[in-house]
Amino acid sequence: MHIKQIIIQGFKSYKDQTIIEPFSPTHNVIVGRNGSGKSNFFAAIRFVLSDAYTNMGREERQALLHEGTGPATMSAYVEIVFDNNDNRFPTGKDEVVLRRSIGLKKDEYSLDKKTATKADVMNLLESAGFSRSNPYYIVPQGRITSLTNAKDNERLQLLKEVAGTRVYEQRRQESLKIMEETDSKRHKIEELLAYIEERLAELEEEKEELRNYQELDRERRSLEYTIYHREQTEASDRLEELEESRRREVDGSNQRRQEFINRERVINEMEDQMRDLEQRMGLLAMEKEQLLEDREEQVKARAQIELIIKDLEESQAQSGMGRVSGRDRDECEERGRKRVIGGLGRWLHEDFKRYLAELETIEADIAAKEKELEQVVPQYETELAQESELNEQLADSEQQRQSLYAKQGRNAQFRTRQQRDDWLNKEIGEIKKTVDAQSKQVKELEKEKTTLSARLGQIAEELQATREQLGNRKSSLDEMEGESNQLKEKKEELMDKRKEYWREDAKLDSTVKSCREEMQKAERVLTSTMDKNTSSGLSAINRIAQRLKLTGVYGPLYDLFDVEDRYRTCVEITAGQSLFHVVVDSDDTATRLLEVMNKEKVGRVTFVPLNRLRSREVQYPNANDAVPMIKKLNFDPMFSKAFDQVFNKTIICPNLDVASTYARSHNLNSITLEGTDRRWLMRDRVDRKGALTGGFHDVRLSRLEAIKAVKTWKKKYETQEKRAAEIRKEMIHIL
Repeated sequence: MHIKQIIIQGFKSYKDQTIIEPFSPTHNVIVGRNGSGKSNFFAAIRFVLSDAYTNMGREERQALLHEGTGPATMSAYVEIVFDNNDNRFPTGKDEVVLRRSIGLKKDEYSLDKKTATKADVMNLLESAGFSRSNPYYIVPQGRITSLTNAKDNERLQLLKEVAGTRVYEQRRQESLKIMEETDSKRHKIEELLAYIEERLAELEEEKEELRNYQELDRERRSLEYTIYHREQTEASDRLEELEESRRREVDGSNQRRQEFINRERVINEMEDQMRDLEQRMGLLAMEKEQLLEDREEQVKARAQIELIIKDLEESQAQSGMGRVSGRDRDECEERGRKRVIGGLGRWLHEDFKRYLAELETIEADIAAKEKELEQVVPQYETELAQESELNEQLADSEQQRQSLYAKQGRNAQFRTRQQRDDWLNKEIGEIKKTVDAQSKQVKELEKEKTTLSARLGQIAEELQATREQLGNRKSSLDEMEGESNQLKEKKEELMDKRKEYWREDAKLDSTVKSCREEMQKAERVLTSTMDKNTSSGLSAINRIAQRLKLTGVYGPLYDLFDVEDRYRTCVEITAGQSLFHVVVDSDDTATRLLEVMNKEKVGRVTFVPLNRLRSREVQYPNANDAVPMIKKLNFDPMFSKAFDQVFNKTIICPNLDVASTYARSHNLNSITLEGTDRRWLMRDRVDRKGALTGGFHDVRLSRLEAIKAVKTWKKKYETQEKRAAEIRKEMIHIL
């Protein structure tokens, strides 16, 4: 057995770790300059193998630690490796490693890299021959000089120590001392026995008294037990009554709680109905206003049509006078009706207006011609009547004259021939004058008749041309009427469509307003579940990311997954404040966001950079009563590291016993799925380190419920807003 290797660190002059090897199995010589550490080297060996450094105080320990420039040394150790091929150390190993560590407050031994007590180490050293009774297996510096200069009695003591006789003398002295102590103890024992015998006599007497006392005490205890039993029975009955009363109160409380929940649900439904009714009332009011406007437009249009019809009827009444046939009247009436229809669509087309103007001009010309014809025809007929009357008068006069000639003879009529001739000449002259005047009048009438006939033919030709032109205009008007009707129908369709869009736009405005209010309400509820700094930080993240054009900001954790309603409470309890942690692609993105947030002082947010996360494989129990929580979450695989960080070491169990078992056996966090009410649930959580938390949880204050409400109303708001924008675009297109 010999020393194979020595390792020193922090001990006296050895600041850094110093390994000294190899050593010879026979002799080794240490050579070095003054101050090179030779004495400290042997002090280190004595520090481990001898009793020279025992029961040291703080200052003595401090003296053994390295003192020099640089950081202070707080601990030191010396390790000696022995070659144990001869099995001198009874450890069964070829090598024994013995280390002693020291600090300001510690002094420890280790054997073969395991902590050991000082007694164990000393016993091992004694078994190998390092006896504390013979301390000369280590000869320190100056010991040889002191031995050569020692006196005789000191040398005698040295020889006794080397021979080992001093140990026997010490043991003899110790034995004599023990014998003296034994004699003293024997005398004390004898005195104690005498006292005990006296005491026994007294105890015999006390024994009888004790027996009597025990009998009386037994009787007393029997009575006490009887009284206690009776009191216990009464207390148990009372407790049962109280328990029954408490159970009834609990049942009543649960019933009242359920009634409260039902009434709260009814109130919410009634509020929703009131909101819908208010929305419908607003829509109906707007629709009423629209219908009133339509009614006013229809009344105005009707009044306009009635005026047009009245004007046409008057024009028809005027045009119907004279020698206009029934067919012409029908055509005029038809034209009048068409004019009514055309009047309704004048504003639709400029050509239609021009054609109506031409039509009115032609009809005015026709009316003027017919009026002129009406003036000429009566005059013509009057002249014809006068001519007929004059011819008739002439014939009557001639007949009367012949009758008179027949009645009177020539002789009786005149006295003389001269009278007769004069009379005849006079009559002939008058007749000639009358004939000339009538002939002249006839010629004038013939001439005027010819002129009127020519004028009448000309007027008839102009009337025929006008009627042909009117027929052509009629066909054009029919075409324009068809086009006008199509445009009118198209206009009415567009107006109806615009009115529908107006109503739908009004309805969407009301719906968007309601959705915005509900979304803001849900956001306020969500904000109340977190502190003010976190709320401010989350609201600023999107704004900062858009301003800096950062594409690696994915948002808070609660925006990145979905979960079934059954597991929502378990997930919320497990995640805690981690729901509001913001997931980013790298720590560079998080650093840029933090710099802006610190500069603008807009709250505090915890970031989760994906490039810094490392996923670890977790062994889950292969059983039906242990469900890994992360398998119940729906999320994008690119965020799996973030979700592993929060949920990977949590399982869902049916009850607390199963959860505790798996927490101990698989080193996992467990949470129970027990619950009796939809709004008030019990969730118990067993931490893998042994902590047990749980109890009442009111899901009306659930963060995930608030998050779900925000997402739902936000989606509805965006959908309705998008639809409203489309409706407005369609309305602008119609206009």
